[in-house]
Amino acid sequence: MIVPKHRESDWIFSTEFGHLQLLLSSPNIQRLILIGQEQQPMINGSSSSSIYRRWIDPDSLNNLEISLKPLVIALSPKSYFHNENLEVPFLCYEDNIVCSLVLEKCIGNFVGEMLVEDVEIEGSDQSREFRRRLRFKRMPNLVQTEIRIVPNKVSCLDSVDIGSSSIEFSPDLGVLVHAYLVPMVASLALIGSCIEKHVESGLRPKALCLGVGGGALVGFLKTQLDFEVVGVEVDEEVLRVARKYFGLEDGDLVRVHVRDGMEFMDRLAHGDVVGNIVPQFDVIMVDLDSDDPRNGVSAPPIEFFRRDVLLAARSVLRESGIFVINVIPQSRSFYEKLIHEFREVFPELYEINVGNVENFVLIAAKALPCSSLSSDSENKFLTKLRLAISGAYMDSINRIGDASN
Repeated sequence: MIVPKHRESDWIFSTEFGHLQLLLSSPNIQRLILIGQEQQPMINGSSSSSIYRRWIDPDSLNNLEISLKPLVIALSPKSYFHNENLEVPFLCYEDNIVCSLVLEKCIGNFVGEMLVEDVEIEGSDQSREFRRRLRFKRMPNLVQTEIRIVPNKVSCLDSVDIGSSSIEFSPDLGVLVHAYLVPMVASLALIGSCIEKHVESGLRPKALCLGVGGGALVGFLKTQLDFEVVGVEVDEEVLRVARKYFGLEDGDLVRVHVRDGMEFMDRLAHGDVVGNIVPQFDVIMVDLDSDDPRNGVSAPPIEFFRRDVLLAARSVLRESGIFVINVIPQSRSFYEKLIHEFREVFPELYEINVGNVENFVLIAAKALPCSSLSSDSENKFLTKLRLAISGAYMDSINRIGDASN
């Protein structure tokens, strides 16, 4: 695999976990050799040039392949030479990054080393798109948090350049850009009528978010849907980064706790008073990845499927509440086992296929939804929800039938 020029120091290509994830994402490959230029020297703990700009020269790549082919053949296993038509495939790593700049690297007590970076990505309609990302070294190929950022006091995007000292970017909390967050929010359509009744009676809808990360989901629920949000994040350093770079703001409507999510939920379920929180949530949203990269990219941690954890989640929900989890299953059989475990505790299960092959949003309900998904134009909450996410996925919620029927 040819490493993109000037990205040799990226954790994807320079760490054992990054190499492992590259292999796991290429199931037909048994031996992978990474080829790139020498990493740039480190000055005061950082690269002498932290700005990456995409560089593609087809002729140069072709010449590189020709010159390297004898070496790669020499490194091939003997069994490979039984094939008369000996071909060594050269891969080029491709993603949508046009330009990137690392803003900060830091270390959390629980998540380990992490970085914040600003990137320009390829826009679908030729427009320029700027994002801010949070990534963990333990899972370098997985973007933990991604938000849209907009340049301040700039009338023409053509003049914007990441890394320019004259340009500052601000978080745009009014839109969700991470592929699975929109369907997670769309799951609220299941209980839209119930939420509307609570609002009419003077109650603000409440969400418990396990896994805050950069706070994109927490901020969106508060600013766009008027939720009261309780966020739980295990690492204080992650929250510092979220406040500094991603626009996370604590206050009356957003309360963030530094705790293990499962432990926090268990304490609420057993009646412990945690920060004067009344455990009656309309929705619990779980956005946590596995902390063991040897399992590949997977979410949530396997411990979340324990019966005691599911029972705790059920007990802190309102009767009309839902439990929403971003799931990246290791296999289809793993996903089916997960569904079986959930059905032991929650009678109603739904799913949304995110459409990117990897993610599913699993929705567990304590009871049948209080209204149909096609609900009514007079429901102010559903109208607000549809506007906030442009209606995406609201009509794509599928009930998971009982396998015994």
